Parts: sequence; C-alpha cells; structure tokens
Amino acid sequence: MSYSFEYIDIILLVMIAGFIFLRLRGILGKRTGFEGKAPPKFEEVLNKMRTEKVQKINENFDDSAQKEFLEGAKIAYETIITDFSDNDNKIVASKPLLSEEIFNQFNEALKERSNRGHYAEITFIGINSAIIKEHKKIDKILNVTVEFIAEVITCIKDKDKKVVSGDSEKIKKIYDTWVFSRDITSANPNWQLVNTLT
Repeated sequence: MSYSFEYIDIILLVMIAGFIFLRLRGILGKRTGFEGKAPPKFEEVLNKMRTEKVQKINENFDDSAQKEFLEGAKIAYETIITDFSDNDNKIVASKPLLSEEIFNQFNEALKERSNRGHYAEITFIGINSAIIKEHKKIDKILNVTVEFIAEVITCIKDKDKKVVSGDSEKIKKIYDTWVFSRDITSANPNWQLVNTLT
C-alpha cells in the first residue's frame, strides 16, 4: 500500500515539474539556435532612427551650421587655389578636399601646363565674400553651392621665368561658384569639392 502512495507522489512531482517547465517556456520563449537577425519590429525601429537622424542632420543645416561650414569652405578654397600654383605641378595638400572627378580634372590641367614648360605663381590676397547660394539634399548627399569673390596676384611663367600671361604685380579679382558635397549618413565630417561652375 505504501508503494502505491510513493508512485502517486512521483507522478504528482513529474506533473508539477512539467507544468513549471511549460510555464517558463511560455514566459521566456523558445530558442532554436543562433538568432543573429533582429526581429522585424526591431529592424523597423532601427530604420526609423536612421531616417530621423538623416532628416535631423539635413534640417539642422541652420544659420549656425552654415556659418561653421563657410569657415571651412573658405579655408578649402584658399588651399585649393594656392595648391594649384605649386611649382612641382602636383596637387598635394588639397587632394582630400577634391572628389575623384575634380582631382583628375585638376591633374590634367597641371600636366598640360607642365608639358608646355609653364608654371603658375599665385599669391592669395584674401576672400572678399563667400555666400551660400543653395543647399539641397539628394538622397543621402547634401550639396552646398558657394559663391566666392576673392583677390589674387597670378601669372603664368615659362621655364625662363618670363611672364607669358597674367601680371606678377597686379591684384586680380576672381569670381568662383563651387559646389561642395558630403554624405550626411557618413561618420566622416569632411566636405569635398564636386563641381566648379562658370
């Protein structure tokens, strides 16, 4: 008789353990191997956060951001202009500031000048004004068009240091419209010159 009671106790314990297991499984869920992919709902939240971040960056190109941008654009402008006058006919300092297309265009111009046996002398006097004419976002790319008015002394000399164009003593006013661009989703804060308008 005592054996039957022991069997009943075991059966009851098994039933309780089974009930607890089922309850835990219902609460904690079932794991079936590596689950590297985020649940769809979580992906939606991440995508929304990324979209809001991009929109915020674009919307925050306010007066303060534009002022900060223009300070950098002025430095880039002077660096590129003066780099284009180096006697070794190589673009060095301004390379990171140029898109691949613009860099190639500048390089070709330098090669042509070098083949003629000419070199440029440019003395940068200063920038009179730098105005943002337009800024617009295309997908994840923000383009900013800047109109520069600057003063330089510039001339082209031959291998005998004879002036073939320009004036080595006269200050010349130049007008340039450049387009700078950056990927606003990138962690890289640098802008690049992507176009020069006439």
